[in-house]
Amino acid sequence: MKIITVSDIQKLIEHIGLERFFKRVTAALEEDFSRWKEFRLSPRHATHYPHGVIELMPCANQQLYAFKYVNGHPGNPLKCKLSVVAIGLLSEVATGYPLMISEMTLLTAMRTAATGVLAAKYLARKESKTLAIIGTGAQSEFQVTAFAAFFPLVEVRFYDIDPQAMGKFTKNLDGRQFRLIPCGSITEAVRHADIVITATAAKKRQSLLNFEDIAPGAFILAMGGDCPGKTELSAEFLNQVKVVVEYGPQTLVEGEVQQCPTNRIYAELWELVCKHKPGRQDINEIILFDSVGFALEDYSVLRTVFDLAQEYRLGTALPLIPELIDPKNLFGLLETGERSGSP
Repeated sequence: MKIITVSDIQKLIEHIGLERFFKRVTAALEEDFSRWKEFRLSPRHATHYPHGVIELMPCANQQLYAFKYVNGHPGNPLKCKLSVVAIGLLSEVATGYPLMISEMTLLTAMRTAATGVLAAKYLARKESKTLAIIGTGAQSEFQVTAFAAFFPLVEVRFYDIDPQAMGKFTKNLDGRQFRLIPCGSITEAVRHADIVITATAAKKRQSLLNFEDIAPGAFILAMGGDCPGKTELSAEFLNQVKVVVEYGPQTLVEGEVQQCPTNRIYAELWELVCKHKPGRQDINEIILFDSVGFALEDYSVLRTVFDLAQEYRLGTALPLIPELIDPKNLFGLLETGERSGSP
C-alpha cells in the first residue's frame, strides 16, 4: 500500500505545476460528476462539538472506494494549528484492499477550489475578469489560483477582518498576472465583481453580502458555510438568486440553503454537467453555488493523485496489510519463525 505525504504532494506540484494539477483535478471532477448515477452517495457522517466538528466522508463506485477523515475547528489558528486537517484512503472494491493513504489537508483545499471552478464553468460568464474574495485564510490562495487558471482575471479584490491574513495573501500571490487590490470593506471588494467568493471560517450565522452591492451577472461561490448553524448569507439574499448545490440532502443540512425550503435549489451540479438542466441562461442573472464540500470530490482528487503517484513514482510502500503464504494463518504472524511474505 502506498503512503502519500505532504512532501510527496509538494514534489508532485514541483513536477507538474499547480495550474496543470488544477486542470487535471477539474477534469476528473467533471468526469465523475457526469457519472453521478454510478456512485454510492451519502451525506458525510459528522460528530459535532461546541468548538468544532470531526467528519467521515465516504464515496464509492464498482471499482474504487474512498473516504476522508476531516475536521473543522475555527479556533485552531489561535493555538497555532490549522482549522482543517484531513487524511484520505483509496481502496480497491474487488478485494477491499487499501491502495493508498494520503495527506488530504492540501488536497482538500485544492479539490475545493477545483470544484468551484467546475461550477463556474457552467454558471459564470466566460469573460469574467474581476474576482472578489471575502476571507483570506488558508483556502484563499488556492481559490484564486484555480480561478486564474480558467478565467482571464485582471483584478483580484480582497478583504478580511484580520490584516495579517490580508498581508499573507498579498505576499503569496504577489507578481501574478492579475492586480491585487486590498479593500477596507466587503462592500468595496464585491462591487462590480464578476466572481465573488466567500470563504470565512466563523461558526455562526452571518450576512456578508447585500444584494444591491452585487453586480448583474455575477457568479457567487459561497464556501464558508459548511455545517448546521454556520452560514455566510441571509435567507433574504438567497431568495433573490439562482442557487446550485453539490448534493441536496447534505447541503440542506449544512449549506446556505439550510435557511430555505427545498424548492430554493435550482439544480445539483451533476445535473448541469450531464446537461439535464441549463446553467447560466441570462447574462444578467446572479447565480450562487452553495458549496459545502462533498465526498465525490475527495474520490476524484484521490484517484487523480493515485494515478499521478504511479506516473511520477511518488509515495512510499509500507507493509500495513499482512501478506501471508497461507491467508488463513493470520495467527502465524505472531509465532516464531512465521513471516509475512508473498506466496
